[in-house]
This record gives sequence, C-alpha cells and structure tokens, in this order.
Amino acid sequence: MPHSTFLRFMGPSLIAMLLFIALPIVSIVVQSLYVEHPQVLITSETCQPFGGCTTTTTVDASATAQLREDEPLGQFNGLGTYFDRNHLAFREIREILRTADGVGDVVSRIYNLPLYKALAFTVTYCLLVTPLAMILGLMIALAVNTVPQMLKGPVIFFSLVPMLITPLVGALILFWMLNSEGILGAAIQNIFNDPNLSTRTSAPLTWATLIAYGTWTNAPFSFIVFYAGLQAVPRDTLEAAMIDGASRLERIRYVVLPSLKPLILFVLLVQLMDNFRVFEPIISFNAAANATSLSFLIYSSLNTQTTQLFGSAAATSVITIGFIAVLIVPILLRIARELSTGRG
Repeated sequence: MPHSTFLRFMGPSLIAMLLFIALPIVSIVVQSLYVEHPQVLITSETCQPFGGCTTTTTVDASATAQLREDEPLGQFNGLGTYFDRNHLAFREIREILRTADGVGDVVSRIYNLPLYKALAFTVTYCLLVTPLAMILGLMIALAVNTVPQMLKGPVIFFSLVPMLITPLVGALILFWMLNSEGILGAAIQNIFNDPNLSTRTSAPLTWATLIAYGTWTNAPFSFIVFYAGLQAVPRDTLEAAMIDGASRLERIRYVVLPSLKPLILFVLLVQLMDNFRVFEPIISFNAAANATSLSFLIYSSLNTQTTQLFGSAAATSVITIGFIAVLIVPILLRIARELSTGRG
C-alpha cells in the first residue's frame, strides 16, 4: 500500500486518537503534579478599651480568586500527591509495617487507607464480575441458539433487557427492592433471622449485591457477542463430532470454545476495562460506606464541599490507568501471539 494511501486512510483515526486520547492523558499527568492554591487568609486584631484584644482570621476571597486566576494549574507539588495518605501512602505503609502486631493488623490498617480500600473492591469486582458475566453470557447464547426460530426474537429481546435499562435506573430499582421494606430485603432478613440486616449495615452483603448486579448488567454484552460468534461455528465440524458420539459438553469444549477463542479474548479485554471503572452502582446503592472504587475516589475529589481537588483527582486517574494497563497488557500480548501464530 502506498504511503499516501495509508496516511489518507489512517490519518483521521490517528488525529482523533491524538486529540481525544493522548492529549487528555498528558493533561491529566500534568495536572497531577499540581495542588490547589490555599485560601489567602487575613488576620486582624481588634482591641477594646476594657475588653482586651481579639484576633480574627478571614478569607480574602478576591485575593484567593486572583491567585487562582494567575496560576490556574495550582501550586507545583511534583510527585507529592501520589505519595500522600490519600493515594499510594508509602510513608503510612512503612509505619504500619513497622508497628503492626501481625498480618491481620497489617491488612486491616492498609485497607483503611482510601486508595487501597477502593482498590480492594475494584479489583474484587473486576475479577469476579468479568468471568461470571462471560460465563452467564455464553450459557445464554448456547441456550438461545437451540430454541426454535420463531421464539428466538422474544428470547433475545428479554436477554438484552439488562443492557437496555439505564445502569443508574436499574441499580436504583434493585436498591429499593433490597431496602428493609422491599421484597428482597425482607426476604433476606427472614432467611438470616436478622431484622437489622441490610446493605447499609453489612459490607459483605453490599459487595455481594454489587457483584450480582454487575454480573446481571454485563452478561448481555457477552451474550450478544458470543451468540453472533456461534453463527460462524462450522456446522460440518459439529455434525462430525455428533456422528463420532461426542456429547453436548464435549462438542462445546472441543469445537465451540476453540472457534470462539478470538471473541473470548475480545470480550475479556472489553469487560476488564469496563468493570474496572465501576461507579454508578456505588452511587445508586449509596454504598460508599462499605464499598468504594477508584472512579468513586475521583468523583469524591471533584465533589468536595469546599473546593474541587483537581490534582488529587488527576493523580488517582493516572494510578487507575496504570492498574488497567497491568490488567490488559497480558491479554494484548496474548492476542499479539495469536495473530503472529495465525500468520505463521
């Protein structure tokens, strides 16, 4: 292919990637090196003839606004934001390791650090929801592929309902059902004989609910991709396996799954990236007391009562990108090996 043709074909995509991916990442990295300017304070002393003197401190709003206008990025902090208590907290971890009474105490105290508490739930959610949603989606695809043709349309529609419902609305519906006055919440209390059991009071129940909801909402994507892939599975190979006496499970294992391998890697890659940014369910379930995510930390930094912590949010975003890269790089390398083997 001539270079000019290649540039005309790939040029728009490369420009879009530069504008909407590369430049935003660079801007986030730069912003993470700065912290917000402190408010300009004015201290004044008022003296009374017989009452003594009192000192008052007030915020100079105009001077603070002028300072932030002159230096919009904020005050340069280098890598300090990455290492403070709200992020990697290396100093706090060293202190915990030096003074801890045991492994349990180390885990408990590190878990109480904001970033690691969010990371624990994010990784758990990602590593559980991703395979569960893929397995559920594959099972639905295999089941739909065997129903009569006249029923496939309605069955496919109902299988896609979780994807059609807005995530926030779906999470709110489930949250109301799990409330102590909801049908699911009352049933759980009766089963465990605990009238106070709810997602507000039980961290394990909160985690289980969020993981179940994530599996339910992510399964339709896996289903639709796997169902499309099943249509391309060689019928001759399946019929030959049936003639040779292979059971249904053996046909799935030795014929269907190898044919779906490229799609499995694709779905795994997409689901990992999507699940690592879990956010809406935490807001909808009001679960921040028991479960937080890295995306929720970014939201919290930008939604404080006093000022938006852009530097903290940017540092958390960079750390999140790093963790996502750790997750997806092995998959990308596997895909690259598959492609190179295919060419060979």
